[in-house]
Amino acid sequence: MYSGASNFVESVDTAFVVILGISLFFLVSITITMIYFVWRYNKKRNPKAANIEGNTKLEIVWTAIPTALVLVMFYFGWAGWKPQQDLPPDAMEVKAIARMWSWTFEYENGKMSNKLVLPEDKPVILDLVSVDVIHSLYIPAFRVKQDMVPGTEKQMWFTPQEKGTYDLFCTEYCGLRHSYMYTDVEVMAQDDFKEWLEKDAATMAEEEGEGQNVDAIAGKNILEMTGCVACHSLDGSKIVGPSFKGLWNKEEIVITDGEERKIVADSAYIARSIYEPDYDIVKGYREGQMITYRDQLNDDQVAKIIEYLKTLDE
Repeated sequence: MYSGASNFVESVDTAFVVILGISLFFLVSITITMIYFVWRYNKKRNPKAANIEGNTKLEIVWTAIPTALVLVMFYFGWAGWKPQQDLPPDAMEVKAIARMWSWTFEYENGKMSNKLVLPEDKPVILDLVSVDVIHSLYIPAFRVKQDMVPGTEKQMWFTPQEKGTYDLFCTEYCGLRHSYMYTDVEVMAQDDFKEWLEKDAATMAEEEGEGQNVDAIAGKNILEMTGCVACHSLDGSKIVGPSFKGLWNKEEIVITDGEERKIVADSAYIARSIYEPDYDIVKGYREGQMITYRDQLNDDQVAKIIEYLKTLDE
């Protein structure tokens, strides 16, 4: 499957086939031997048990052969793993940001996307950043996987070799909505990628909006890009946090410093909830579920988010 999707497919698949083949060999051999021994040395055929003290040659053989096979498996595993650690100097770098429960990818020109868009036949280095808990970035078609540990610097690289759309998962259990933490890898021709990369967010919003409120469209894209919709629904359903549907100018009962009070979800409240999420906790929800976005979103982006929330009427 996806035999040429990346430069690591062949080496990883070879190691897998070799290890699987050796494992199957031992499974079949040991099973046949056990069945033979049960038949050959049962009580009817062998009524008087014999005491076998040892066989040096046999012990050397059954030690040497498994050792050799283990070394063979180690060689193929090492041959597949080692090139993944040698980062190419001419690679394009993309920052992969993981959070509960979404992905954001930031490019060298500052462009951000909630899916990983890459050029064909160009080496790519992913700088792996987790802003909350341990995650693990896995692209099955490319045969690459790497854990993302908060506070540590990790990198992975590969070369996409075939245009198409591939799955990208988190494979480290990271909380309630871990199973929703997936996105796409889109590999396109280098000229198409260059055009996509140079297209700014405003232009994309205009194209997507087709005469609609451009700031609102941009706000929706920001919410999706930063993973807000992983915890806040757009249809009124309750997830981890309150739904965005009908939120604008809605009266809410919140817990502030241990006391209940009534507020109106206006611009000031929404901005404070983004920058200081534990300041006001909506009644019925838990404290400490959301990280601050003070270092990730600026005032202009927050204003666009508010413009989009205004469009989500009851």
